[in-house]
Amino acid sequence: MAEKLQISAETLTQKIASLQETNPMLGHRGCRLGITQPQIYKMQVEAIFNSAIRLAKEGMVIKPEIMIPLIAEKSELVYLKKLLVEHIGTIFNKHHIEPFPYEIGTMIELPRACFIADQLAEEADFFSFGTNDLTQMTYGFSRDDIGKFIQHYKDKEIMSFDPFQTIDQTGVGELMKIAISKARQVNPNLPIGVCGEVGGDPASIPFFQDIGITYVSCSPYRVPAARLAVAQANLS
Repeated sequence: MAEKLQISAETLTQKIASLQETNPMLGHRGCRLGITQPQIYKMQVEAIFNSAIRLAKEGMVIKPEIMIPLIAEKSELVYLKKLLVEHIGTIFNKHHIEPFPYEIGTMIELPRACFIADQLAEEADFFSFGTNDLTQMTYGFSRDDIGKFIQHYKDKEIMSFDPFQTIDQTGVGELMKIAISKARQVNPNLPIGVCGEVGGDPASIPFFQDIGITYVSCSPYRVPAARLAVAQANLS
């Protein structure tokens, strides 16, 4: 690898070491990586739009949706949206094709994002609650490690459910309500979705219906149960 990059092995080793983090879950990821390493986001967008343009030329109606993760500041979204819009424009020009519609939205994964949802709604075409991260950031639990103690919590009646499997309505759910209320004051028609395991949880879907969620996204094996739960929630 060092040879291909035309640098010394020592320099490569130092670079790899500099990228290691003490706590990657709260570190250099999501939109932060897109801001410090914009070429990564440009590469991803180029792959999406090259594919979309190819399909459009074959007569298919394509509307890509780009979702920017881990936003905590409106200025992060503004910066990256501008970066992506400009790069997408160059891709259309390169292919000599009339631009077709696309949307740029954001994940709502941090408590702070919930509290500034009205500001984010001024820039985003859609929201999607990243419930795994939002639950982690709200509880201070690690999704990867909760299995080590959640059964003890259940046995001791400290908690009655795993909040990564069923939405915590009184904590995480309240943050979601705040975000939805603030966002829809700015854009009443803003599409707002939910992703994560709770998106396919039959016990959580009626709550999502009640608070105004537009759609849910979940693991493929959960889709049949999610569809049934959505239908039941609509009927009730």
